[in-house]
Amino acid sequence: MAPDAKKGETAMWEQIRIGDLDGKRVLVTGGSTGIGAAVAAALAAQGARVAVHYNESGAAAQAVQAQAPGRIVLVQGDMGSGGTAQRVVDEAADALGGLDGLINNAGGMLGRVPTTEATPEHFDRVLDLNAKSVWQATAAAHPHLKAAGGGFVINTTSVAARNGGGGGAVLYAAAKGFVSTLTRGQAKEFVADGIRVNAVAPGLIQTPFHDRYTSPQAMAAQRATIPMGREGTAEECVGAFLFLASGILSGYVTGQVIEVNGGQLMP
Repeated sequence: MAPDAKKGETAMWEQIRIGDLDGKRVLVTGGSTGIGAAVAAALAAQGARVAVHYNESGAAAQAVQAQAPGRIVLVQGDMGSGGTAQRVVDEAADALGGLDGLINNAGGMLGRVPTTEATPEHFDRVLDLNAKSVWQATAAAHPHLKAAGGGFVINTTSVAARNGGGGGAVLYAAAKGFVSTLTRGQAKEFVADGIRVNAVAPGLIQTPFHDRYTSPQAMAAQRATIPMGREGTAEECVGAFLFLASGILSGYVTGQVIEVNGGQLMP
């Protein structure tokens, strides 16, 4: 997306005020591009203080920070590497003075590989990044959220968690299935601490994820299955995240997965 378009999206969220997000301290993992970047910028536009985690996309992370330099800090780390999730969460909490919310958005397919051709090493890489890191980051954030008197966790799962994923994406889909189940389980586990746990399940969204892993032909085939007849945008996912982050809007919502898929898969 062009810089002017990004400014326009940020300005849109500045016009919509969700009062209880002002001043919230939120870590967004995978926050430098795509859905994570759009959510981080929108939270900052609401007055939240946001720690944007990134791995290799340093320039993109700096571009997100430039949209609200006084409200966004950057934290770097490979979430698929052991111990990194704990460090990223603790650095974010130190930089923000605590945490009120965690958005587990870091993830990636790491290549399209059929299950019969996948190596144990590939299996571990996919599950470490897309499943294990979500569990580790949430466990690391829990004491910070509890110390704040409660808060929220929002996980990014996927339509793939329900439909099994496309060609070569079964392990990724299985990891997202873990995330959806973890969401429901931890919602019950954390309720006594005042921590709500929910998830957003994007469908076919125009992001660097599909630029990297999905051919134009595969994109066209998937597009044909969507009743709305097109891919979504990262910005069209933002509203679901803001809704779940706001106690005013969703204070009685926990253990839920909000589908953002243009009707591609309905309950």
